[in-house]
Amino acid sequence: MKLNRIATGAAVLALGVAPGIALASQPTDPGSNGRGHDHGGSTTNTPGPSASLPTKAKAYGKFCQDQSKKHVAGTPGTPFSKCVTDMAKAAQGTNPTTACKNESKKHVKGEKGTPYSRCVSGAAKLQNDQQGS
Repeated sequence: MKLNRIATGAAVLALGVAPGIALASQPTDPGSNGRGHDHGGSTTNTPGPSASLPTKAKAYGKFCQDQSKKHVAGTPGTPFSKCVTDMAKAAQGTNPTTACKNESKKHVKGEKGTPYSRCVSGAAKLQNDQQGS
């Protein structure tokens, strides 16, 4: 019985220390390579259009919150995934109107604006945020 208590105490101690070790091992500047210089990469920490969808969704999801995540039969992807890919294009310097050209310009009843107008607005906000930082 005493052995179980010791094992449980050791497990609790290990779980309590693990987050501190993980935080201590991270670099102070996540955008650097830890060597004090970078190798001419981009100045932003945003993934490009060819990055995986979960990576892009995490980075650009706040600009696409108003898009549906439900799949529409007959179309590839979801409105949210298309928006996220468009935001990745805009983050790399593409004009918002060009980045969002694949979005529908048809108004959907009950929604504010069109998918195209919401995408252009989000892309413009993204580029404005990038210039401010």
